[in-house]
Amino acid sequence: MTDAGPLGADEATFIAAVRAGDTARFTLLTERHRRALQVHCYRMLANYEDAQDMTQETFLRAWNKRDTFKGNAALRTWLYRIATNVCLDFLAKRKDRTPLPGELPDSGSELWYLQPYPDRMLPEDPQETVVARETIELAFVVAVQHLPPRQRAVFILRDVLGWPASKAADALRVTVASVTSALQRARVTMRERLPGRRLDWRSPATHELSRDERGVLKAYIDAHERNDLDALTSLLRDDLRFAMLPDPGTVTTTARDAVDGWVSGGLFRPGHDDWRGTATTVNRMPAAALYLRTPEAPEYRLFAIAVLHVADGRIAELTGFDAGDKPWLDLPPAHV
Repeated sequence: MTDAGPLGADEATFIAAVRAGDTARFTLLTERHRRALQVHCYRMLANYEDAQDMTQETFLRAWNKRDTFKGNAALRTWLYRIATNVCLDFLAKRKDRTPLPGELPDSGSELWYLQPYPDRMLPEDPQETVVARETIELAFVVAVQHLPPRQRAVFILRDVLGWPASKAADALRVTVASVTSALQRARVTMRERLPGRRLDWRSPATHELSRDERGVLKAYIDAHERNDLDALTSLLRDDLRFAMLPDPGTVTTTARDAVDGWVSGGLFRPGHDDWRGTATTVNRMPAAALYLRTPEAPEYRLFAIAVLHVADGRIAELTGFDAGDKPWLDLPPAHV
């Protein structure tokens, strides 16, 4: 249903449920949008746990504001509008909060909150355009975080969701001129922040890994399992961008810096480290769940998940996350 069209079936049913106080029907009609709204919140916040919380807050607000829905816009549009403003309110509070132990304010702040997004939680509808691969990948999500919150919302509504300027202006309670100006500035920032080799964010969605991606991911896991630092190094582009989160201080911009950091950190010691890996995907990107067994440990324990961006058959971006504190990734704690 378009905003200018007749009242759709979902919208009519929703209004009837509100008038009747039918909470079960209200829940049924709104829950079908949960995954798409959560992806929207994730793009705004870069954090899976916060996106979950703000999606739930969206439904709570929708219930509290249920009497304001008149069917002038699609139910989906109305929910996106609420979710966007929920995220903006949250960002205003998050900006002012005290850093947690180990967090580094103003250092690598674009990575401060970044968490991987499990593919199994993406919308199941294959026609769902809001989860085009280019707009869920880590580089895109990180680049979006460089935008001020209002610009971020405008950019996502206009260039990711494809809303017209008037619709975005209405959602954000600003003028069309303000939306147009904010979008122009946001596009400049995104072009500056996204590496030149990246695909345009409005290119067609591609959901399957390429042959190159599958091959490099397999070789990456094999190199770990053989404890072969030379083989791993050969997979890296010289201009590799590497980050190991949640510590933004580990960001490096060359393969040599990354390798030196691994060596100085005590990894890949011959005859010491014993690795196993499992291929998976997050953010619709190739990823390796890495399990490490040391002489002090009797089994392979989940160590990290490494998310790869492959360009021209080599790893151009490597983002590692501590996987032990992310149950939503649904990774076994030990490798059999």
